Amino acid sequence: MHVVITGANRGIGKALADHYRAEGHDVTGTARCGSAQVVLDVTDPDHHTDMAKALGDRPVDLLICNAGVYLDKGQSIDGYPVEMWDQSFATNVTGVFLTVQALLPNLRAARGRIVIQSSTMASHTRAPGGSYIYRASKAAVLNLGRNLATDLRADGIAVGIYHPGWVQTEMGGTRAEITVDEAVSGLVERFDALSLENTGCFANWDGRPHAY
Repeated sequence: MHVVITGANRGIGKALADHYRAEGHDVTGTARCGSAQVVLDVTDPDHHTDMAKALGDRPVDLLICNAGVYLDKGQSIDGYPVEMWDQSFATNVTGVFLTVQALLPNLRAARGRIVIQSSTMASHTRAPGGSYIYRASKAAVLNLGRNLATDLRADGIAVGIYHPGWVQTEMGGTRAEITVDEAVSGLVERFDALSLENTGCFANWDGRPHAY
């Protein structure tokens, strides 16, 4: 199986890449830094073109859109500068679409699966306030994933949207509820179960359906 993972240089993305490599799968990891297999700033269309050229006609069985930012943590209501909105949506939403768009021929060749990492903070049923940019961007990418699931069904491509949990990473912090290993173990099970039968799902890392 050929797995492509964006944001594979740290946190959950790196742990997922390590897991799939240990299982013997072919993994292409991307990141903005030069140490990645494929250098990809998901906000840069030229980088997506270069990535597609680098992969050529290699089928992609599983695309994990993991790259994301949480820039507005701790912002007060009189903050949230426009540039922060622009950067966050460019990474968390547009970047996901550009990645899918660039690799669509490869995904079609494999009748592959697309995983989008969203968040419980995307749910309209949970509105405790704050983190407006992150919440809005994750809600937007949830909507994107649901609509991609509809449009790509005819190509045999399943799309799943997942909340990875509150994970002990640089983004999640040390007080988070679960370890990276716990998150990865649960997520891999979810990805394995993704099919056209449940395409468009929004689920937690542990398998519980997530409220939209």
